[in-house]
Amino acid sequence: MPLVVAIVGRPNVGKSTLFNRLAGKKLAIVHDTPGVTRDRKEADAQIGQLTVKLIDTAGFETGAADSLPTRMTEQTEMAIAEADVCLFLIDARAGVTTGDEIIAAALHRTGKPVVLAANKCEGRLVPNLAEIFRLGFGEPIAVSAEHALGIDELADALAAFAPKEAEEESDQPADQPLKLAIVGRPNVGKSSLFNRLLGEERSLTGPEAGITRDAVIAKWRAGSREILLHDTAGLRKKARSAGIELEELSIGSTLEAIRFAECVIVVSDATAPFEKQDLTIADLIAKEGRAIVFAMNKWDLIADRGGAIGAMRKEIDKLLPQVEGAPLVAVSARTGQGLDRLLPAVVAADKAWNSRVPTGQLNRFLEAALEKHAPPAISGRRVRIRYMTQVKSRPPNFALFGNQLDALPDAYLRYLKNALRDEFELGGAPIRFTLRNSKNPYAGK
Repeated sequence: MPLVVAIVGRPNVGKSTLFNRLAGKKLAIVHDTPGVTRDRKEADAQIGQLTVKLIDTAGFETGAADSLPTRMTEQTEMAIAEADVCLFLIDARAGVTTGDEIIAAALHRTGKPVVLAANKCEGRLVPNLAEIFRLGFGEPIAVSAEHALGIDELADALAAFAPKEAEEESDQPADQPLKLAIVGRPNVGKSSLFNRLLGEERSLTGPEAGITRDAVIAKWRAGSREILLHDTAGLRKKARSAGIELEELSIGSTLEAIRFAECVIVVSDATAPFEKQDLTIADLIAKEGRAIVFAMNKWDLIADRGGAIGAMRKEIDKLLPQVEGAPLVAVSARTGQGLDRLLPAVVAADKAWNSRVPTGQLNRFLEAALEKHAPPAISGRRVRIRYMTQVKSRPPNFALFGNQLDALPDAYLRYLKNALRDEFELGGAPIRFTLRNSKNPYAGK
């Protein structure tokens, strides 16, 4: 098993930059604004011969009870409790501050092993060892997360705490987990749902809109299925986020999570369902070709529930015909209501997304669909669809062969897509068509 390393330190010392450097990719948002990281973010990484699980944390901050800084600090304390070793990062340029001393005292109380690193040591800057020794963790390792300096020395120091099995490679192939993202507009309860599914306070929640800034990934085992669950920042309208760099970085992180995911839960507020931004988000996910499940959160606040879910089902199929038939589940992240139906809906959407239909079955379906509703004539000439086959899955993509197919109206293609969903249980998966016109053997003669 990997060595669990929690990167801790006060705000703006470069924790997220070092996290990205050790992970080998830009996973955490980095910005000059202090306190960008709010939730703890995890990543599996290979540093030389050492396999590690990295945890990026928020800085230690004080505040009133149940305030946002206090809740951020609680997330950091949970990361420290989970870690095998803490990587305590300080800013060599600023020297040891009162904040560093407070964190050092907290780390001493935990009894966890600590590796001390002084960041921003690029150029000829040498940290003041005399004041750093006061922290009680010995001589620091001079690093520059920005310029990849001192990383080998850091890996050697961490390797001293690695259990033997952390460096042994397993010959057993790992099952690929389902990649599942939770998205939606701000303040619809995405992080509350994320925490409820995991059974722990993994993401910060609260009445403040836009608490989550960076996508948070956690492993979740539901029965025999392993899932990589992504909590994401709320997607605002472009006009509200344009020109705000930090906001744009958060949106970019959410879009990256959607592209990484295989299935996406679109969370909507049941008390104000299907606002324009909800539809825009669902359309974006369909264009990315991801399986979709709709979760109507805050269902416990709906007074008149009789027929409400059926009405929502009809409304969403009308507003989003491109994902007609996608599972829709009424849930309450606060009470846990409906969550037992959410995972089966995700599994069904993922199955549809991965489905492959034999060519024989497809053409029997096509014959019946054409007999029921023949394609319209174009300029007096009949459009002929001769046969179809599935060229790929994830999402399902079907090739139609015939003549004048480019002239087929969108309404007829939509009819075929909906018929495919009904016949082969493809609800939740966006369906794509590739149109291939037959060559005229007499052309040019």
